[in-house]
Amino acid sequence: MTALPDDSWLLNIRPQPALVTAEEYEALPEEIAKAIEIVDGYVVYCAAPTPDHQTAGRRLANVLERHAREAMGKGHECVTVNNDVDLRLRDLPLLNRRPDVALYRCLDRERGERLRAEHALLVVEIVSPGSETQDTTDKLGEYAKAGIPHYWIVRLDRSGVSIIERYRLDRAAMLYKHIGTFMKDESGGAPSVSNPIPMVIDWSELQF
Repeated sequence: MTALPDDSWLLNIRPQPALVTAEEYEALPEEIAKAIEIVDGYVVYCAAPTPDHQTAGRRLANVLERHAREAMGKGHECVTVNNDVDLRLRDLPLLNRRPDVALYRCLDRERGERLRAEHALLVVEIVSPGSETQDTTDKLGEYAKAGIPHYWIVRLDRSGVSIIERYRLDRAAMLYKHIGTFMKDESGGAPSVSNPIPMVIDWSELQF
């Protein structure tokens, strides 16, 4: 068996000494918190998103926000849209994710209310080459068990968003049911959805 070189970075790996608690996470500086997620108390480093990934997330958030404002103008409860937002799924062991886009009920700012699963109506993850398993398996299960009603998995091509896989929570099983996939190259015009808010997906708004 070949030994590693003495200067290999692998030799510096050390086990995490203890699980991260909610209190410890909340005390972290924002520049550190935004670079990690916490899964069952363990730190998971998040790779910096590519420019295309960031653009797609911003465009999706813009589309959702526009429809959210229209829905609120017609009597829908107050909702907010954000990118890369801190989302608490569980306190013990700590499970904290940062979805690419989230649509959620407005929080009480005066009370310092933080975003938790019960506030979220829709979370969106944009698949990157290194996030396939996390987005399609791990987070699919975590968001469902946390009770988030809707989950979208978004895929990109070289020109922008090309596929949106839509999942809805089966509350009896606390699992997601696939309810449809929108594909940019399909005929039939812009697809629409009625939940969690009414919206029309105009592909031209999601291009780079």
